[in-house]
Amino acid sequence: MNTQRLFALLKMELKKILREPAYVFLMFLFPAVLTIIFGFAFSDPELGMSFNAMAPGLFAYACIFIIMIVAQSFSDEREQGLLKRLSITPMKASDFMGSQILSNMIIVMLQVLIVFILAQFFDFRPQTDILGILLAFLLMVIFSLSSVGLGLITATISKSAGVATGLSFIFILPQMFFGTFIPITSTTRPIAMILPSYYVTDALTSIFKGDALTNLNILIDLAFVSIVSIVIVIIGIQLFKKFGNK
Repeated sequence: MNTQRLFALLKMELKKILREPAYVFLMFLFPAVLTIIFGFAFSDPELGMSFNAMAPGLFAYACIFIIMIVAQSFSDEREQGLLKRLSITPMKASDFMGSQILSNMIIVMLQVLIVFILAQFFDFRPQTDILGILLAFLLMVIFSLSSVGLGLITATISKSAGVATGLSFIFILPQMFFGTFIPITSTTRPIAMILPSYYVTDALTSIFKGDALTNLNILIDLAFVSIVSIVIVIIGIQLFKKFGNK
């Protein structure tokens, strides 16, 4: 992997994103609007709900939509012939994939920061120190790898960006319903326990309520999310390299 080429591609990718209003909305305005809506909904005393209790799921919820963004982006680039043009340049596949992963990690960090800042207006007060906050951000960055991988898998099996948008919900909806807000029951637990979003939300809940960062539950969640995310992104890269550029 060439560092100079990697950062040149990263710069190009970030510029392309900023020029696309739809992507900007999905990446930045969507988590902001989501936080505000959920903030008003869950901070209303009449509903008997707590925004602090829902916040961990909100962080994971915002990151999950990277799946759709990645799927759309790769499908667009394939339709426009960009990937084929890159294949006949000195640019290596590792440079291109690396720039995609880094750009989406940056986006996730910005999304989490937006959610975190806006959540303060709804009395979100995590009972942890700066190390806990940094660990929460790190966890979300690691989680973004699984979203990138699932986005690549979606792009591989999609013929167009429109199809990719619809198919991405195959991966988005289960994580939304069984890994973020909806209470887990004995019936849904077996489903939830195979989804990385469930472990992200569980770890964030423990961190924000002030549990020690060396708590076994947090370490297990972090290990699971790390392993699964790395495996998923590797699978996504290999599938897209083999089948997605045809």
